[in-house]
Amino acid sequence: MGCVHGKCCGRYPQSSDGDLRDFRDAGPYSAQRKHILSERSLELVPVPSHDFRLEYSLLTQRGYYPDSPDKENQDSFCVRTQVRGNPNIHFFGVFDGHGQFGTQCSNFVKDRLVEILANDPTLSADPVKAYNSAFLTTNYELHNSDIDDTMSGTTAITVLVIGNTLYVANVGDSRAVVAVKDGNRIIAEDLSYDQTPFRKDEYGRVKLCGARVLSVDQVEGLKDPDIQTWGDEESEGGDPPRLWVQNGMYPGTAFTRSVGDSTAEKIGVVATPEVSVLQLTPNHLFFVVASDGVFEFLSSQAVVNMAAKYSDPRDACAAIAGESYKLWLEHENRTDDITIIIVHIKGLSNSGGGVTDGTSGTNNRPATRLRKVSESSVTTGSEVFLSVRSDSSEVQSCQLVLSMNRSPAIVVPSPACQSPWSCD
Repeated sequence: MGCVHGKCCGRYPQSSDGDLRDFRDAGPYSAQRKHILSERSLELVPVPSHDFRLEYSLLTQRGYYPDSPDKENQDSFCVRTQVRGNPNIHFFGVFDGHGQFGTQCSNFVKDRLVEILANDPTLSADPVKAYNSAFLTTNYELHNSDIDDTMSGTTAITVLVIGNTLYVANVGDSRAVVAVKDGNRIIAEDLSYDQTPFRKDEYGRVKLCGARVLSVDQVEGLKDPDIQTWGDEESEGGDPPRLWVQNGMYPGTAFTRSVGDSTAEKIGVVATPEVSVLQLTPNHLFFVVASDGVFEFLSSQAVVNMAAKYSDPRDACAAIAGESYKLWLEHENRTDDITIIIVHIKGLSNSGGGVTDGTSGTNNRPATRLRKVSESSVTTGSEVFLSVRSDSSEVQSCQLVLSMNRSPAIVVPSPACQSPWSCD
């Protein structure tokens, strides 16, 4: 759910430590009925400070736009292992570009955000501060680059693994979700919350910054503009509330935070991330980082349910992307770009104590269940969830520091498979 003018689509960008083959013209299976990711190795990275490992795969699928068959894939992704040369720090990110230069914006942010983060000497000691600084600095650099971000930008959903702790920074409406084993069930817990005018806190913040918040039907006079309630994203996702300048028909963003979008920045669309912190336990099975192309018609729980059916994250990525693509075409005559990273958490035990900085086995603070401390964040009901907001993201702050042919759908892999996660 990006800008009112839609999204572009088409290219599969490089990740920071590997590439992804182009699937646009490939069928879902080879003659041997191998799934489409069969030529991409399954990646595995250890976290020696807590003696567990991460097993991951990713997939990006160009959207289908019948009116613009040659548009590029505006999604990009980044996986950077051993950040700062530290074997216990790993980065996963998905960036969903929008606007005329959305591809350039998402690729710029993909490259610069992790570099700035990696070069911050405070990263291990204060990851939340480093995250906020990295996002704001990246936004400033994009504004001052050769890329025209007046009406273009990107969302960003990123997960930084430091030892046995996840730091999740979100700007926009992509999403991160963790799967939690709870008795004989596997529960999806959101690690981020879509930043859109559907949220009362975000609605209030952008209104104070001068934004008009109206759906397209309201802007065009088909509905009463004085009615400032829109239900929820599930019921009103087809015509969501958008942000407009006071006396113009732009920019029409359906999100309230992004990197870039210098015009929308003047009416409250900020690049300050919401950062969440989660201490992992053996009950955390895997996490998913994905663009809103995945979550437009699939709930977080549905995505976790599908992913839990597969022991190989490559198969899980293909299944979820295929289902997302199918649902898009059932509801609309196009699809969004779809990008997904699935990371399995393998071998984590209760030993090792509390949260550390990932640089040694020493504890910074005692092992404890974390509680919600930010009044601006939506609670999940989980006691292990902590949300942190920097001082620069107060509600009153309106300015940042420094100021084709149809693409084949990805089909669910053919081998039927029992859930690999034992819930006995």
